[in-house]
Amino acid sequence: MSRAVLSIGSNLGDRLAHLRSVVEGFGPRVVAVSPVYSTAPWGGVEQDDYLNAIVLVDDPELGCRDWLHRGWQLEQAADRVREVRWGARTLDVDVIWCAEADGVACRSTDAELTLPHPQAHNRAFVLIPWLDVEPDAIIEVDGTPRRVRELLDGLDAAERAGVRPTEFSLASAEPSEGASS
Repeated sequence: MSRAVLSIGSNLGDRLAHLRSVVEGFGPRVVAVSPVYSTAPWGGVEQDDYLNAIVLVDDPELGCRDWLHRGWQLEQAADRVREVRWGARTLDVDVIWCAEADGVACRSTDAELTLPHPQAHNRAFVLIPWLDVEPDAIIEVDGTPRRVRELLDGLDAAERAGVRPTEFSLASAEPSEGASS
C-alpha cells in the first residue's frame, strides 16, 4: 500500500476539466480532494493563471513511482507538452509526498522522482490546498520533518495572498469553467 499527495494544476484549455480528469483517472484511489485555487504562474514565464488543487490517493497495490507514472499518463491524455521549464501546460501532476504501507515517508533523490518534492515547502499553491485536506500534514525539508502549517506561515505574505480560492469544485460539474474566477 502507498498513500500519496498529488499537486495538480492547469492553465491551458479547459483548466477545470483537466483537473477533473485526474480525479476521474484515479477513481476509487482518491481519498480526498482540496478546493480549487487560482494562482499566478510560478517560475517567471509569462502565462495565464493556473487552477491548482491537491488530491490525496491511496492504493494497496501501488508504490510511489506508480503514482508518478500514472500522473504522466494523465498528462499525456491531456496533451501535455514539455517545451519550456515552468511554462504553460494543460495539466501538471506532481507527486509531493508518498508513504509506503508502513507509513514511513518515501525518500528519493532520483532525477525522475525526487521525494519529498524538493520545492513543495516554498510553494503556497501546494501548501494551502494540502492543509485543506490534511490539516496536520508534515513534510521533510532538508532531512527534518516540518509541519506544513509552519512552512506556510513562513512564506512571504504576497506568496500566500497569490493563492486565491475559487468557486470551482472537482467533485461536481457546477459551476462551469465559464463562471467568474
